[in-house]
Amino acid sequence: MIHLDPPAELAMPLADAMFTQRAIRRLDPNQPITDAELELVLDAASKAPSGANTQPARFLVIRSRDAIDAFGRLYHEAWWAKRADELGWTVDQEVPADSPYRMAALLAAEMHQAPAVILAFAPGRRPEATASSVFPAVQNLMLAARALGIGSVLTTLHPSVMERVYTLLGVPDDVSFHACIPLGRPRGRFGPTRRRPTAETTSWNTWGTPPPWN
Repeated sequence: MIHLDPPAELAMPLADAMFTQRAIRRLDPNQPITDAELELVLDAASKAPSGANTQPARFLVIRSRDAIDAFGRLYHEAWWAKRADELGWTVDQEVPADSPYRMAALLAAEMHQAPAVILAFAPGRRPEATASSVFPAVQNLMLAARALGIGSVLTTLHPSVMERVYTLLGVPDDVSFHACIPLGRPRGRFGPTRRRPTAETTSWNTWGTPPPWN
């Protein structure tokens, strides 16, 4: 176990990071991310709380252009497999202009260009047993990325590609996959973001009872 002091590079006020963070799917392939920046976001991830301080989150950073390119092809296949399951879409069909999937389809097409991709795992083959201790670390990672001006988005994969992803990256069979986080400087900007008011999403004491600020 080691002690880490808060790095000066992550001095952005927490409120600014939280209230301007958004899912960034348009990543600039021409602006690199440094190893030092990746170390910072992973240090931030390591500081997240976990059940009984077990710290199960394990991160695999994909930096090699060849590996990202190969992973990007698998991600593209996985994304369209999900849409086939959900909506009956065919690969690379035109996404309707009013579809909420338009930007996600762009990410699927461009994942192979991401400056870096981080995959989150945990020991064991039961992801439901470790998810509550992995995702706080993922959120820490993404907030730290925001403080550095790096965009990120939390996404997943499809069972049809998992065996090939494990083989491509040398992942052992006794760890479970939780999330995929591509990183890159945004083509565009961060917040402000629009979200549902908490008066609509919060109950007070009993389900359906509005909070005092309703």
